[in-house]
Amino acid sequence: MPPTWDRIRDQFPILDQKVNGRPLVYLDNAATTHKPASVIAALDRFYARDNSNVHRGLHALSMRATDAYEGARSRVKTFINAAAPEEIIFTRGTTESINLVAASWGAANLRKGDVILLTEMEHHSNLVPWQLVAQRTGATLRYLPVTGDDGLLDLASLDRVLTPEVKLFAFTHVSNTLGTINPAAELCARARALGVTTVVDAAQSVGHMPLDVQAMGCDFLAFSGHKMASVTGIGVLYGRRALLDAMPPWQGGGGMISSVDFHESRWKPSPERFEAGTPNFGDAVALGASCDFLDGLGRDEIRRHDADLAMEARDRLSELPGIRILGPGGERGGLVSFAFSGVHAHDVVTFADEDGIALRGGHHCNQPLMRRLGLTSTVRASFYVYNERREIDALVDSMRRTIKFFGAGG
Repeated sequence: MPPTWDRIRDQFPILDQKVNGRPLVYLDNAATTHKPASVIAALDRFYARDNSNVHRGLHALSMRATDAYEGARSRVKTFINAAAPEEIIFTRGTTESINLVAASWGAANLRKGDVILLTEMEHHSNLVPWQLVAQRTGATLRYLPVTGDDGLLDLASLDRVLTPEVKLFAFTHVSNTLGTINPAAELCARARALGVTTVVDAAQSVGHMPLDVQAMGCDFLAFSGHKMASVTGIGVLYGRRALLDAMPPWQGGGGMISSVDFHESRWKPSPERFEAGTPNFGDAVALGASCDFLDGLGRDEIRRHDADLAMEARDRLSELPGIRILGPGGERGGLVSFAFSGVHAHDVVTFADEDGIALRGGHHCNQPLMRRLGLTSTVRASFYVYNERREIDALVDSMRRTIKFFGAGG
């Protein structure tokens, strides 16, 4: 039976608990989301009935496991509207996906004098891998600026930084700190007009809104299962088939070869070329189940739900004294980040935990962005399908208690 919005919290077993004697209010969804019963059941069912290594076995369990694993690949292909299942590579998550592109495509295509274009709002996972490949190849890094507290990219500067020297443009679809939804299709089109390869970090968007890689026009796209109601340890790299088949392997081992002798080996095409060793087939099945769950709810409805809660939280929090709210004043992803003058984010989060509220405090793997904004940390409240408006009331009441204790804003 497909999931519905009716009593949706009942579909997430972990939410039925108290923290410090208070009902759990989980607002840390940008870090990881919870898993519905249907995803947990799919994982349990696979390991209870079909567990076996995939691709090379001729017995019944191996063939069932292979069908389930490749079925999950096809399900993800449909979920993001890739052209073919061969464009879907299973990884451990967004970080590994981006590192794969940096190490394989980057090492093969970047040279001294080339430029890698990033933005000032990138998560470390879409920044550090490019620093490493730049050090190895002699390429240099360049950044598209952020305009300020409104958290928008300075698109007026794009022509200045997106020049013929740029070989790759990597950017986030939705900022994990600011909540900014970047115009991915426009950015990809501008890059493609100059022959620039694009990498999109979709960790904060894929589980919250419809996503179509063909309409977006990206060359590569990366995301993690655990941020879209699935399990940890599984993620996806989407890549255009022509690019993937031209890339060298990233890791060597079983499963990715067509033949091996004592002195050289020959590789299979994508996706096997980039999935050396025993793949994470059980978690891939769970990822396919999460695609079913989210499509059952409707991703347009998920986008409206999460954005409505984030914008209401932003408006309610903005009424508090001494608060600085980051990110766009208009449409945003399902999160809001803020800071109180003179109160460290970790103190705010600790106080909220006493009230049973799970928030995230820190630099959110955005240290360069924090320095750009003159901050060391923020508090982040992030929303998902199971959150409700009453939880915003609890958040605001907890922040008032924090302000009173620390004398902030006064």
